[in-house]
Amino acid sequence: MIRNDKEKIVAELHENFKKSKVVILTNYKGLDVTTISSLRRKLRAVGVEYKVVKNTLIRRASNDTSVGLIQDYFKGPSALALSYDDPVAPAKVLINFLKDNQKLEIKIGVMEGKVIDLNAIKSLSDLPSREVLLGQLLSAMNGVPTALVRALNDVPVRMLNVLQAVRDQKASA
Repeated sequence: MIRNDKEKIVAELHENFKKSKVVILTNYKGLDVTTISSLRRKLRAVGVEYKVVKNTLIRRASNDTSVGLIQDYFKGPSALALSYDDPVAPAKVLINFLKDNQKLEIKIGVMEGKVIDLNAIKSLSDLPSREVLLGQLLSAMNGVPTALVRALNDVPVRMLNVLQAVRDQKASA
């Protein structure tokens, strides 16, 4: 690869590191091309990029970014899963893929400036997706006013029931 190409890759990767919410470093040693392609398709379906890049280029691109925190792990065959929107999506796909393909190794990750290990990535994969969490939040926000309206409406209804019972009692007496 010529120097201009390398500089272009480093610059592009540097920008991707800056705008990504989560970067997960994997070791793909032992996986064949069709398996890696399958993983790429699954990741692409949820809006995640999966890049195989030389460690020296990753190291250069990670300078002045949060990915620089994990430079010690750039050894051996390395591939990066980068997510720009949903930090949960790559963790879910990689952990599910790991169940079927034991040869894939998840080394470490960085999420919004913090290093996350394999256990944290597994915990992250157990979380519901962003859309589900937003739906739950909206449901909770919608439920509070509804409950308040029902509680406020219940007082006059009970009062009317009491008055109706008193009227019926006086009418029968």
